[in-house]
Amino acid sequence: MFAPGTSGLGSVRRRGSMMIALLGDIEIGYDDAGAGEAVLFVHGFPHDRTLWSPQLQGLATRARCIACDLRGFGESTCAPPYSMSRYADDLVALLDRLRLERAVIVGLSMGGYVALALWRQAPQRVRGLVLANTRAGADSDAAREKRRQMLAIARNEGSSGVAVAMLPGMLGKTTRDKNPEVMDAVHRMLTAAPVEGVIGGLEAMLERPDSTATLSTVTVPTLIVHGDEDALIPVEEARAMHAAIRGSTLEVIAGAGHLSNLERPAAFNHLVSEFLGRLTLE
Repeated sequence: MFAPGTSGLGSVRRRGSMMIALLGDIEIGYDDAGAGEAVLFVHGFPHDRTLWSPQLQGLATRARCIACDLRGFGESTCAPPYSMSRYADDLVALLDRLRLERAVIVGLSMGGYVALALWRQAPQRVRGLVLANTRAGADSDAAREKRRQMLAIARNEGSSGVAVAMLPGMLGKTTRDKNPEVMDAVHRMLTAAPVEGVIGGLEAMLERPDSTATLSTVTVPTLIVHGDEDALIPVEEARAMHAAIRGSTLEVIAGAGHLSNLERPAAFNHLVSEFLGRLTLE
């Protein structure tokens, strides 16, 4: 029998087609579609829950699909402190609020960092993991310097400056050449990100712990998905996670960059659907 934790105290209300969960002193915006195995989708940086629209549309016939805005993004409250641990705490509180004992956690990029933090903090709440276009290691010195440069852009030029700086590397060459509508949609998403949340997310990634040692502790079924045109995180990072997580499955999607779920949604949904099917057989 599920007994919600104290972090789940709060209320849920609807705002248009979106749901709002009051979790302590913050609001978390989320969408909730379908029924069956609970799947919680965690977006990357600097995205929001609409990143997962193709998954909520394509997978709701076989699972309960929940996509939330991390604090500081989308319709969720901007409230420090920002960290992978705090983002993970918010997800646990949302699961409590929805009276879900556990869920499959799907995290892309920064969402993958949060998913690994959630595994460390509350493994009993994780039914399975899907780690998409992410890595386990902390930032290198060069990557940390790039984060600091992006922080300066965010403070001086706002989210629109961050969007201009990040967009070229966020999508694969195939998408940039053939799907300008996807580029336009991602640009709008990045531009709309609250600047406080953008700064908080950058600082959280700068300070995030190295999760490499966490990989060997993962005991739930795990699917690792990567795009072969990802310019932000090399596919070698996915292969390293696959080697470290016992029993994991690695799938590389051709013609997809860093946002494989959005660039090749049918392929991504097929992989996740098959993964969910294997879970039901266990």
